[in-house]
Amino acid sequence: MIKLNLPAYKFTFQEDNKKTKIFDDIRKKFLVLTPEEWVRQNIIRFLVEDRKFPKNLIAIEKGLKLNGLQKRTDVLVYSKEGTPILMIECKAPEIKIDQKVFDQIGRYNINFKLPYLLVTNGLEHYCAKIDFKNRSFSFLSEIPDYEELKN
Repeated sequence: MIKLNLPAYKFTFQEDNKKTKIFDDIRKKFLVLTPEEWVRQNIIRFLVEDRKFPKNLIAIEKGLKLNGLQKRTDVLVYSKEGTPILMIECKAPEIKIDQKVFDQIGRYNINFKLPYLLVTNGLEHYCAKIDFKNRSFSFLSEIPDYEELKN
């Protein structure tokens, strides 16, 4: 897999029917290693190991309804009180992070109204704090530590 703009981590892989699978530490199972899954597993590992996010407060592919259609968030992070606080949209490294990607996570956030959004393709990472009161947002200079996330 391609080298990402994240620290290098050790993962567990297995071959199954000529497909490489990666072990997902959150869901406790092997998943087909696609470019997007590679990004997801690396960003989660970064959050847990480098930004001190509790593993038990991370959900992957959480379902939501959007205009009557079933959709899924890539990663959802919860506060210690159990409310969602950060949504992450992962794209494959070859996918350009553009307005369409920001629009997608913005539409998803209509349901959740989360104070933090993160978009990554593993090479570029954009983390934003949403200010619903003033109907604005600001990009953060880096991905914050878990304890820095505030509702």
